[in-house]
Amino acid sequence: MNATTPRLRVALADDQALVRAGLRALLERLEVTVALEAEDGQALLDALQAQPVDVVLSDVRMPGMDGIAMLRGLRARGDATPVLLLTTFDEADLLLDAREAGAQGFLLKDAAPGQLHQAILRVAAGETLLAPVSTDPVRARYRFHDDRAPGEGFNPREVAILRLLAGGYSNKEIARSLFLAEGTVKNYVSAILDKLGTRDRTRAVLKAITLRII
Repeated sequence: MNATTPRLRVALADDQALVRAGLRALLERLEVTVALEAEDGQALLDALQAQPVDVVLSDVRMPGMDGIAMLRGLRARGDATPVLLLTTFDEADLLLDAREAGAQGFLLKDAAPGQLHQAILRVAAGETLLAPVSTDPVRARYRFHDDRAPGEGFNPREVAILRLLAGGYSNKEIARSLFLAEGTVKNYVSAILDKLGTRDRTRAVLKAITLRII
């Protein structure tokens, strides 16, 4: 970030003081200003009324008002500030609720500093991150691991396309990234949606996350 570019200002919400301190120190090293901190969703909502920020970085699970309830409150009063929720894979069932409440993105709590920085920059720029930024190769299995899932698995190309869908890429962008024809990508996406039992791309991605496909 050069001298003419203003530093991004974020609000940080987590009920653990040590976690907030660690994140604050990390963000300052990344030249991101922590404009305010809160230990629960209600405190964050109150603080944001007096001090707007560029991005809200909030834990999902907090005592009192959690991250999703905070998000709903924020949107209910017309505040469109991008919200990036901190999550873990065992909270994947919460992602659909968070997305429907108006979250712009999700970030794993063990994400690397560079991934955190890029996630903040991207949501601040208006992008949507439907999947946690980092994915462990172990989780890149090509089959469902859930009793409710259909028997048919996903091949590596379909998994790659799902990951790009999670990053908010259009069919045209996916085609360019994977050196495929746009029509071929459209066919792949249709097949993926059929396997996941949905006609909605967002729900398909969130279901894939929940079932550890990506």
